[in-house]
Amino acid sequence: MREITATGQTVEEAVETALAQLNTSKDQTEITIVEEGKRGLLGLFGAKPAIVKVKVKPSTIEITVDYVKTILASMEISAEIKVEQKGERQVILHITGEKMGLLIGKRGQTINSLQYLAQLVANRHADPYITVILNPENYRDRREQTLTQLAERLASKAIQLHKPVKLEPMPNFERKIIHTALAGNKKVQTVSDGHEPNRYIVIKPSS
Repeated sequence: MREITATGQTVEEAVETALAQLNTSKDQTEITIVEEGKRGLLGLFGAKPAIVKVKVKPSTIEITVDYVKTILASMEISAEIKVEQKGERQVILHITGEKMGLLIGKRGQTINSLQYLAQLVANRHADPYITVILNPENYRDRREQTLTQLAERLASKAIQLHKPVKLEPMPNFERKIIHTALAGNKKVQTVSDGHEPNRYIVIKPSS
């Protein structure tokens, strides 16, 4: 967190000096007035400068990363986090280190739960709403490939049996992968059913 102390003939002047040095705006900072300042006799004798401390507020991403690091530490997982920002609405936290299997959990349940919590933390401070994706050791890329293959296999099964095929419950962002994978398949249609957090996809033959 960046913080500086600045002086000026007035508080306003000291604040402006600090903002210029930090290259930020007033609404992105926390300002503490250390000394109001004193003009002195005839504006000269006995004058004291105004002194302020100006601290840059942590960004939404910084807050989210700190939260994830705190959770990892509580799980005794040593890891590094690299941030990838895609536009204004999506942030991917690439996580590398030991015990990634523990972090991912069975069928991704642990990482999905942590991702849900991280997204709640991020969107307490974000405007507009942002999507946070936690990607330990490229798990999300591997999971997307697995889900795409699963979608294609179960679509073939639904066509062959002429019956709907129900998938296991999965989070919204994973359901989107299934929908997208089969969007071009005219022989089936996909619908989401059930209620969160147990919402699932049904693949239905089109005819």
